[in-house]
Parts: sequence; C-alpha cells; structure tokens
Amino acid sequence: MGQPTLYELSQITVGPHSFKSNKPKAARRFKPARQLLTDETKYLQSKNLKFDTPTYTSLVSPPTLKPIKKYCDITGLEGKYKCPSNGIRFHDVEVYQEVVKNMTTSLDQEYLSLRGANVVLK
Repeated sequence: MGQPTLYELSQITVGPHSFKSNKPKAARRFKPARQLLTDETKYLQSKNLKFDTPTYTSLVSPPTLKPIKKYCDITGLEGKYKCPSNGIRFHDVEVYQEVVKNMTTSLDQEYLSLRGANVVLK
C-alpha cells in the first residue's frame, strides 16, 4: 500500500480521550425558591420534627447591623445634624439658620411630636 491519506491520519490522532467520559451529561435542574421551601417542609414533616412552616413572609432574620437612618424634621432629607437646644434634626446649615434657629418652643415641640420624640415637662 501507498502512503496513508490525510483522512486516515486524522482518524488515528482524533479519537476518544482517556480522561473524558463518554457518558452523556445529566441536565442540571434549577429549583425556584418556592419549590425549595416545599421540599424542605416535606422533608421535615417526614422526620416528624416540630417547626414553623417557612413561608415568604415568616422567614425570621436577625436585626440589621446597619445604623438606623435619621431624617430631617423639616425637609425630610437625611438629617445629619441635631440642634443641641431643642433636639430638632436638620439637613444642613441653611435649614438651621432659616428655620430651626428662629423656632419657638411650642413649634419645636410640635415637630418633635411628629417624630415621637417630644418631652412634655410638667
């Protein structure tokens, strides 16, 4: 016989590799959160364990680690500052100079009552 053809050479070098599996890959199955919760509930019920049924509204979480946001009593923007004399929170110097500084005692108590921070002295 003569020299092998290019096709025959390619058949020799291209073949199944020993490190690859010839088995077909199983398709991954992704489950939505509702199905995961249902499966977990069924599993726990099969083990006769007492538990609260997990739902979207009853999942318990720990308290947040972020600090509570404080808002300006006048503008509703983020209240970065607090007046030392009356306790009113304000957004910036302009709000302080125009409104908070000139506020009467009864008016500042009304603003504080809206926030639930008013102090009633007897």
